[in-house]
Amino acid sequence: MPSEETRTAPGNGVTVNTATTRESPAQQNGIVSSHDVISPVSQSQTEHQPSSSTPAAPAQPPREQWGGKYEFLLSCIGYCVGLGNVWRFPYLCYRNGGGVFLIPYFIMLFFTGMPLFLMELSLGQYGAAGPITVWKCCPLLKGIGIGMLCVSTFVCLYYNVIIAWTFYYLGSSFQSPLPWSCDALHNIPFCGNKTNVTQSPSEVFWNEKVLGVVNSAGLHDPGPVRWPLALCLLAAWIVIFLCMLKGIRSSGKVVYVTATFPYFVLVVLIIRGATLEGSLNGVAFYLTPNWIHLANAQVWNDAASQIFYSLGIGVGGLLSMASYNKFDNNVIRDTLVITIGNCGTSFFAGFAIFSILGHMAWRKGVPVDKVADSGPGLAFVAYPEALALLPGSVFWSILFFLMLFMLGVDTLFGNMEGICTAVLDEFPQLRSNLKHKTLFLALLCFAFYLMGLLLITDGGIYWFTLIDSFSTSFGLIIITLFMCIGISFFYGVNQFCQDIVDMICRCPPWCTKLLLYFKACWVVFTPFLLTFILTYIFIEMYRTPLHYGTYLYPTWGKALGVCMGAFCCLQILVWAIVAVSKESGTLKDRFKKSIRPLNSWRVNNINTTSQEQHVEPQQVEGPFTVNLTEADFTAMNWEAISEA
Repeated sequence: MPSEETRTAPGNGVTVNTATTRESPAQQNGIVSSHDVISPVSQSQTEHQPSSSTPAAPAQPPREQWGGKYEFLLSCIGYCVGLGNVWRFPYLCYRNGGGVFLIPYFIMLFFTGMPLFLMELSLGQYGAAGPITVWKCCPLLKGIGIGMLCVSTFVCLYYNVIIAWTFYYLGSSFQSPLPWSCDALHNIPFCGNKTNVTQSPSEVFWNEKVLGVVNSAGLHDPGPVRWPLALCLLAAWIVIFLCMLKGIRSSGKVVYVTATFPYFVLVVLIIRGATLEGSLNGVAFYLTPNWIHLANAQVWNDAASQIFYSLGIGVGGLLSMASYNKFDNNVIRDTLVITIGNCGTSFFAGFAIFSILGHMAWRKGVPVDKVADSGPGLAFVAYPEALALLPGSVFWSILFFLMLFMLGVDTLFGNMEGICTAVLDEFPQLRSNLKHKTLFLALLCFAFYLMGLLLITDGGIYWFTLIDSFSTSFGLIIITLFMCIGISFFYGVNQFCQDIVDMICRCPPWCTKLLLYFKACWVVFTPFLLTFILTYIFIEMYRTPLHYGTYLYPTWGKALGVCMGAFCCLQILVWAIVAVSKESGTLKDRFKKSIRPLNSWRVNNINTTSQEQHVEPQQVEGPFTVNLTEADFTAMNWEAISEA
């Protein structure tokens, strides 16, 4: 608890400067001054200095580390490159003006996605802690970590249902002919007279054979569990459990396959699509610019939502995976590689999708927009139907659904890692005992399986859509907005930039310029854009009814979804009140104490830093000069910690 540990605070005027006396480029540009201090609070807090007799923090069990930098990179790429890159981005691109959509998309990437991505990676790596424990840097905002945990729980609940669907389709793909093709005997009535058909064979298979949604009247009528899907869901959770059994030591090896195989499949699908008649029409439909869309606020909101959806910002997965890095890992390099690679994959996947959809439109003699769809409608209706038209359809179907399975598993690794790391950091005895850790993971997976059974009933798709629509909506934006404000103004943006410089050990000119750019984003551009997105979400949520197909959700259903999102972001307020109430003094003093970093915030990384052999911190030349007080060095005294 915040009141149980001492905090770093400005000292009695004795300062030690960790930067060189030569001015950095940033100082010469007037961006920062040499009197910026480590604590973002005022000098009026000097009366709250920690005692010199404060005992050192208790020794923590050694923290796991990635087997190599490629394991971390592939894990992050696998986490970010998920189903949204394949089934959502191409559809949004064509719906929002084709190639014009790339303009707001990359603006949102550079001013919201990339800065927030770097913030999460840096927080996790510097603090060597998960989404909850990392807020020792600002105990007032511990609720952000709790909120991330709530969002991640909702995501894991419904995301593995998608993997269960891919399992079902993957198993069905071994049948010849494919059960959703016109060649299957039970589909002949739907393929005989094309002028009198309201549903394609793939739609019938999806709605009746897989979901059973035709047997449900809505949210209030879930119906029985569909046991074939229940077995697929169980198999999916068993796979997740086995891959995560040894933590990052096992999942870090699995990603060598699961993160690279989808790229192989996309290349194969693009090559195959390029040889098909009508494929160029599909690609042209995907990329043809329509400049008038730039004036539509919906386009900008779609661009921002896709950035959040694909990068996995704000759910704790990135923060948790970065906490297992070495202290001197270059987070700026990783941010650039992962974010740009993720966006490139989204654009690349559009060619694989629309080339084959263009061929299907040509075969049917209809415009491409009549066969294009997004989400489950693309992955389980439109694209399987297109694959069924190809020679060797069984092979192509197996390849496609195997790719979807691996994309889903990689993303779920990150979300599950966020939950596991948060709990293990709060209860370190679980981390040190392999049996207890295994039991916890098994119980967690089994609990998710039981809760997920609601989503694979006859009416499960209605609950799936509800959770999908609200779990990562306004609540996620509010969480990331408070994270950005908290680090920039409470912890201190100058100190945060100095922390990044300390980790990467040196700051060449390009790094200096990038940090200045990120600093401007964290303080000005990112909060502004997040506020715009949040406002638009609330407006759309009020005036747009929620529906699945022709089913309109009742008011109580939409209210339930709003409560779901509100529950996540209200954790910030609840835990802020708890943090303030546990302090002493006036309300102003309590607030100042609650935003002050705990001493243990800076000793978390002693097992991972490359500088641990030195008593004095290494002098680092960087764009942000920070004066550390005597009390701050007390918290970072390697000798005192080793003696403890």
